[in-house]
This record gives sequence, C-alpha cells and structure tokens, in this order.
Amino acid sequence: MSKPVRIGTRGSKLALWQAEHVASCLQAKGLETEIVIIDTTGDKILDQSLSKIGSKGLFTEELEEQLFSGVIDIAVHSAKDLQTHLKEGLYIIAITERELVNDVLVSHKPLDKFKDNSDVVIGTSSTRRRALLRKFYPKAKMVDMRGNLQTRIRKMEEGACDAMLLAYAGMHRMGYDDLIKEKLSLEEFIPAAGQGTLAIEASHTLDKERAAIIRATLNDDITEITVLAERAFLRTLEGGCSIPVFALAQMKGMMYVLTGGIVSLDGTKYLKKEISFTAADAEERGIELANALLNEGAREILAEIKSNLGK
Repeated sequence: MSKPVRIGTRGSKLALWQAEHVASCLQAKGLETEIVIIDTTGDKILDQSLSKIGSKGLFTEELEEQLFSGVIDIAVHSAKDLQTHLKEGLYIIAITERELVNDVLVSHKPLDKFKDNSDVVIGTSSTRRRALLRKFYPKAKMVDMRGNLQTRIRKMEEGACDAMLLAYAGMHRMGYDDLIKEKLSLEEFIPAAGQGTLAIEASHTLDKERAAIIRATLNDDITEITVLAERAFLRTLEGGCSIPVFALAQMKGMMYVLTGGIVSLDGTKYLKKEISFTAADAEERGIELANALLNEGAREILAEIKSNLGK
C-alpha cells in the first residue's frame, strides 16, 4: 500500500476540516494520504436558493465523477448532503462517529432565545428549517442565506440578518461555539437525515484490502446503523434538500428509535411518527415508517410541496 489514499473534498474550510480529520485518522493507522480539492455545483451557484436549483448531487456530483475516473479513492461528504440513491458502482464505505445533531441559533448579537424576539431576522438556506420555523414560530422573519460558513457569518455581521439557524456540528468544528446562542430542541427541530456525521463514499473498484482498512478505521457501527435507518426513510419519501423532511435515529437502551416526518412549506401541515428497530432491520423499519407516513397524508404534502417548488 505504497500509494497514498487520495481523499476528495469540497474546498470550503469546513469541508477541508472534515477531509483533514479523515486523513489524520488514516495516517494514525499507517496510511499515507493526499487531499484533492474539487469544486461542486452547489459551491458555484450561490445566488439562488437550494430549492430553486434542485437537490440531487449539488454537493456530490463532481466528487463522484472523480471516484469513477480513479482520480480519488474516497470522497468525504457531510452525510446529510449525500443523495439517498447512489450511482451504480459507488457505495458508502464508512459512516463516522456522530457529533451533536442539534440545530443551533447563531448570532453575533446578545440575543436570548429567539422565540422571545419576534423582530429578529433569521437567515437560513434550509427548507426544513424554514418550514419548521413557520410551524413553531409563525411570526419569525426569514431571509435566504447561501455560501460557506464563514461567508454566511460575515453576511450576518454585515447586517443581512440578526441570527442564523445552522447545524451545531459545523459551528463546533470551525471553533465558533461563542456564537451559539441556543441549542434548539429535538422535539421541534428534528435534524435532516445524516446531520452531524460524515459519509465516506468509494467506488467498488477500490482495492479490497485498502477498503477494509479504511472502513475499519473510520466507521462507527452505532452511527452507521442510525444513518442507515434515516436514509432508508428519506429514500422512500423521496426527500432531498429541497423537501422539508426530517429524520433522527437514536439508540435507547438495547433498541433504536427512529423519529421521522415531513412539514409543509408554510408549516401548517405536519406529520411525525416513531418506530423502534434493531441493528438487523434498520433499513427495513426506516422504509416501513416512511410508508406509514405516506399512507397518513405525507403523499399529499409531498405533492403540494413539489407543485409549489415547480412554480
């Protein structure tokens, strides 16, 4: 194994932190590494909301092309950005240990809980967060915020908004804990499937011995089981970053519990259900939960969302 493991990543500071974290783990096992920076469509188009430019492969397409070509051996993704239907010949080789999954209220101002500040303008590019804000805090004022984490923070400080809703994991990894004003409740702000963890993608052409070492080094078994359930749920609902679907699986005692749901764009329609599962039936039960929601009204909510997004 004299050749370095070539790690494909987006070029933002957060993406590079993630790739460097993966590299350091592999180096600790005696593997040489090389980081290859690749621009993605989602990084290039910053003047439109995610819901307007589509959701499939925005942050992954170019990385996957380089996996097929052999330019890189693995690609590092935020698991929530990786589409649920992978291209033939590609697979998730590892899911890393999960960070705290919560959304957080971020601001440079001395805010208390944002629900007590009806005049606060909140920035977010997430349709899930926008829809949940409309559900639980219908008076909230929102503006769309795109760009890498540092760009969004700069825009906020320049007056584009008073606060933002972001994932705790990215803020913490970038050392911005001092800007976190509130950790949002998982009862209201259930995260996107895969939030807080990394998905390592590879091609089936990757050397089997090298693949085994990479998986043994990077994969966290419990996190993998929870993310498998979440992704199966999301895949069955045909959700993406333009659809406000949420899913979180957690280990509780000897069992796992998956909570999943969907909310209409205006926040007026909201469905949420739970299901318990074991490591052996994670994907099966994720599919079962999604089908139960589809039969209880999620199908109609999805049709309405897709109709509105198409306008």
